[in-house]
Amino acid sequence: MNLCNVHAHTNAEHKGPGFSVFVNDSDYGGYACNDTVDLTPEELASAPGAYGNVKSGDTIEVHWVHTTCETSPGPGLGACVPQTCENPLLRVEAQTFLLVNDSEALDFMDLAYDAPAEGGRPQAKSIPGDTGTPVEFLGSTTGPSYTQSTCSPAQVTWSVRPMCAKLDINSLHRWAESGNVFEETKSHGVRQLVTAPELLSPIE
Repeated sequence: MNLCNVHAHTNAEHKGPGFSVFVNDSDYGGYACNDTVDLTPEELASAPGAYGNVKSGDTIEVHWVHTTCETSPGPGLGACVPQTCENPLLRVEAQTFLLVNDSEALDFMDLAYDAPAEGGRPQAKSIPGDTGTPVEFLGSTTGPSYTQSTCSPAQVTWSVRPMCAKLDINSLHRWAESGNVFEETKSHGVRQLVTAPELLSPIE
């Protein structure tokens, strides 16, 4: 599958063993990493930068969106389902991060995407492999415009890693400043957790 989009949501849209602290039910609510309360003053110190809607100590959930369509990485989910592609299949690799002011933490510039594509198919540069075995399930696309009663029409195979990882917030600012191909300059809102049993699929 082709990587078609990379974006982030402020707080996690999913709930997992490493991110189970409920924030609130607003558009930027969702769940926070459990280790947030243990951050040091140094990790929490940071100045505003080019990437908006976040600060040190915040949680973000990053989505690497993949498609079966022959397409180039670009802004929004429109890059994943071009009009020329019928019945696309979508897969989202998800990782939740705790943002810290620490150059020793993960660097987002090492994770996102860097052309040219390897083997002809665009792929992520890297996705953390030490945050637990991903939980796989069928669902749909997310964001604050969707709820349990207003569902997205786009079906997705999700692969959600269960633990948080620390990410240097300064690297997010550098990513925004770099003019990334996804035109991402801020973190997005969240869809609140879906809990209605009739809307949940079995987890594989």
